[in-house]
Amino acid sequence: MNPIMQKSGLSVVGLLVAGGCVLGPAVAAQAASAPAAATSSNQTNRSGERVLGIDYQAQPNFYYCGPAATRIALSAQGKALPQDEVARLLGTTEAGTPSVLDTTRVLNELTGGKYRTTEISDSAARPDQIEQLRRDVLAAVDAGRPVVANIKGTTVDVDGNPHSYEGGHYVTLVGYRDGGDTIRVADPADPTLGEYWVTLPKVANWIAERGYSS
Repeated sequence: MNPIMQKSGLSVVGLLVAGGCVLGPAVAAQAASAPAAATSSNQTNRSGERVLGIDYQAQPNFYYCGPAATRIALSAQGKALPQDEVARLLGTTEAGTPSVLDTTRVLNELTGGKYRTTEISDSAARPDQIEQLRRDVLAAVDAGRPVVANIKGTTVDVDGNPHSYEGGHYVTLVGYRDGGDTIRVADPADPTLGEYWVTLPKVANWIAERGYSS
């Protein structure tokens, strides 16, 4: 059995823990009521920063983080699908989206097959896994493909804001700067910020025990 799927488990509870979005009531309500953000544009500057243009949309409920994150990635590639349609393709239910294998499958079905799944199987990312994530994010973003990551736990962005998803969550990695030392995260559960910067090791450890589509 694929390790990513094995971590997903076979029960509804297992699926929710592995791939779902467990948001507090206030966060879920905020996400559901938030309007779609304006489309951003591709940006590159001399420092090597690159941020892909996306059409950000917050997830409308507590379990649509997978569809919302996948839709954000698709929007950068000219695919404007409703979240409900993406959810149908992913097999999303109130238990969440089963695993990052599903985000890879759907992204490939809709964009021509360039995505692949990478697992960070340990409880903390090893140095080689951190460097692999750097290479994968740089290659994908340079090719115009945002990365969809299945994360769990708490991290703190470069501005000191905490982001906590103990039950699991999906986010979209839409850019980088400083040679990939810092990653731009589009978070469908946080419409107040929408996007924020997180250092590479923190992103890798956020993904630990899960995986990403790049």
